[in-house]
Amino acid sequence: MKIVNEQRQSDPHLSIIEVAERLFGQIGFQKTTVADIARELRMSPANVYRFFSAKAEINEAVGGRLLRSVEAAVDDVVKQPGRPAEKLRAAIAAIEKANADRFLSNRKLHELVETAFNENWPIVHEHVKTIHASLSAIISQGVHEGEFHADDYQLAALLVHSACIRFCHPRLMVECAQDPEPTLDQMIDFCLVALK
Repeated sequence: MKIVNEQRQSDPHLSIIEVAERLFGQIGFQKTTVADIARELRMSPANVYRFFSAKAEINEAVGGRLLRSVEAAVDDVVKQPGRPAEKLRAAIAAIEKANADRFLSNRKLHELVETAFNENWPIVHEHVKTIHASLSAIISQGVHEGEFHADDYQLAALLVHSACIRFCHPRLMVECAQDPEPTLDQMIDFCLVALK
């Protein structure tokens, strides 16, 4: 524990991100100022600006950290043994669960991620590329094992992700929550038929 605390103290960049995430979760990213973050860290705002040139960079750093946790959940699915069809189902379910958990546990942080998607922040483009790479790896495995038939794994991953967007996009999953169908399983079944 002491080593972790020493690492945080020696990495002001990480400390700023962690404090910003906590404050964003408490009062929202739009209401949190650089002065608020600096005060929590017992440093001057000018010192914060040594590590981030603008508040928008802090917003992106926190948003990127939240999106990387989603990517890690999907990557765990990719690395697990199992049939590609079940892995594809589990990967999309992991994205939906991560978004739903964030929405239920901390709507202010969910708002940050939703804004990042709505405004097409660079972190969202990187996130989508990472998710596509993971889905492509699952589809590639499925083709190699004879479970799927797809000539272009990346295109197939893009099509699956697009078909399942209501379960992956932070705003759409909230807006579509009241619509009973299609369910996640129905949409994945549809995608699996297309891949076979």
